[in-house]
Amino acid sequence: MTRTHTIEIVAPSGYPPDMAAVERGVARLRAQGHRVSGEDVAQRRYLRFGGTDAQRAGDLNRLADPAHPLPDIVLALRGSYGAVRILDLLDYAGLAGRLAGAPIAICGHSDFTAIQLALFARAGLVTFGAPMLTANFGAETVSAFTDACFWTALESSEFTVREPVAQCVEIDVGGTLWGGNLAMIAALVGTPYMPHIDGGILFVEDVNEHPYRVERMLYQLHHAGVLARQRALILGDFIGGKLAPLDNGYDFSAMVEHIRTVTGIPIVTGLRFGHGSDLVTLPFGARARLQADGEGFSLTVSGHPTLA
Repeated sequence: MTRTHTIEIVAPSGYPPDMAAVERGVARLRAQGHRVSGEDVAQRRYLRFGGTDAQRAGDLNRLADPAHPLPDIVLALRGSYGAVRILDLLDYAGLAGRLAGAPIAICGHSDFTAIQLALFARAGLVTFGAPMLTANFGAETVSAFTDACFWTALESSEFTVREPVAQCVEIDVGGTLWGGNLAMIAALVGTPYMPHIDGGILFVEDVNEHPYRVERMLYQLHHAGVLARQRALILGDFIGGKLAPLDNGYDFSAMVEHIRTVTGIPIVTGLRFGHGSDLVTLPFGARARLQADGEGFSLTVSGHPTLA
């Protein structure tokens, strides 16, 4: 049984198309004994976004206000699109000054990856690639795997993710763990919000992207020199991409093998991270050790904020 925590909902991207999912998510977290606030952000609407740019940036900037009580967990409402619109509105100095070293877990994935990249690049803050309110905690059926991984990651000073997915590479490397949604990472290359990470372990995922589009984004990271600086690349879930007869045998596996050849860095596959129902929680900016062989792989993580 997890300990009880204070959870604050933020809406940095889109608004929820299904308010029932919001209600389910909040109810489930409260049923576990957690104190949830901020769910009123789900009522905001501005075009396709969960509020104006100023409102959505304000959700995060209030964490820099000494008068605002810090929650244990900051939980993104949902993804979609909109985070890049508020990157230049965030109070990075204020957030770094108040949150650096604090036992606080800032959580989300998908479009939220843009926020995570920026917070690490500009404020040095470690955040969590993690479930969100509507898609995960508010799903009609909550994944037990997702729920267990979330609380293990947030409440443990060190944890290990193991997957019995046979790998064609044998590696044992360590480095800074970082990543998230591939489209968001590729979009921020060359901007002040893209962290420069040497010797990292990069994990990526995406949804509704054809393999050639995934390849193109990986080429963007390759040509920009990002992949060459990493010790390994971990591929999470890439669901929803539809093949066509024109592909003529070009599928996700063929694309991965090509990227292996082009980049020359170890690539591990089969991480349950992305837009599927099962989602492992990973700290962006933590220390990690990745071991892989023909039996599977393990990822041991430490050095991240741990909730008391």
